[in-house]
Amino acid sequence: MTSRTALSVPALLLTLTVAAGLTACSSSGSKLPAPPGSTATGDGYQQVIDDAPVAADADIPAGSLMAQIKAHGTLNVGGTDSAALFALKDPVSGKVTGFDAGLAEMLAKYIIGRPSTKRVQIDVSTREVLLQNGTVDTVIATYTITPARAQKIAFAGPYYSSGDAILVKASDTSISKASDLNGKSVCTETNSTAANDIKQYAPSAQVVLFQTNAECQQAVEQGRAQAYVLDQALLLGDAARDKNVKVVGQPFTEEPYGIGVPQSSPAMKTFVNNWLKLIEQDGEWAKLWKATIGTELSGDAPTPPVIGSAAGS
Repeated sequence: MTSRTALSVPALLLTLTVAAGLTACSSSGSKLPAPPGSTATGDGYQQVIDDAPVAADADIPAGSLMAQIKAHGTLNVGGTDSAALFALKDPVSGKVTGFDAGLAEMLAKYIIGRPSTKRVQIDVSTREVLLQNGTVDTVIATYTITPARAQKIAFAGPYYSSGDAILVKASDTSISKASDLNGKSVCTETNSTAANDIKQYAPSAQVVLFQTNAECQQAVEQGRAQAYVLDQALLLGDAARDKNVKVVGQPFTEEPYGIGVPQSSPAMKTFVNNWLKLIEQDGEWAKLWKATIGTELSGDAPTPPVIGSAAGS
């Protein structure tokens, strides 16, 4: 769906699979899985937020959604707090950190002058509704850009590119690629793009739908489903926290993540796109990646996808 991804998809999942495998085996030099509910961010995470830019007054026109957010003093963000590496809540401090959470704070700082956000819990069935009715100003939640969704809301970005992958029990050796899902019980999240992808790549798979990531992961652990298909970036977080599951094979789709904004505010989409270009050019995007996703992946930060490159963006 994109002409240029955040990292070549085969290379990215190869790195993710190796990382997950090392974690599961507790090999020398590998990372231990993060305790359930803990954060997984590098030491430089807060510094990235502190160093994030602030928009000039001229970039926030009077009467725009950005001006309203600045006057209100808080950016209302639709998101989650259970996605390791992207947005995970620390059970002790209550702080949500990760790549998406960091972007939300950086965007708030760009508009308001400080990283003031109010997080509204969403799931795949409520994202568009909450943007349409004004409950949230934006959605930053591993939100795949699709033409169908773009009929209801607008997307800035893409800001990251992922792809569907497969999570199974750590002991499972029968599944390593999409075609192995045929005849198997496979779960995914309700209303996710993965449901249709499973039908396309494994037409005889028995698809089981659950509302949340946690329910899908538990279904695999408990044997109620033999595999779980979703964006590999999210499955990597599951595998990093839980040694009982692993990510296998190569991603078999491309999923460009966008920042959801109201269709009624085209100026907001342009504003967010310009902000994304700024933080990519000045290195802040790469620093945030290193402090979050880069804690589980070795090497330099990938090249971000081209803004506007995804169908629907």
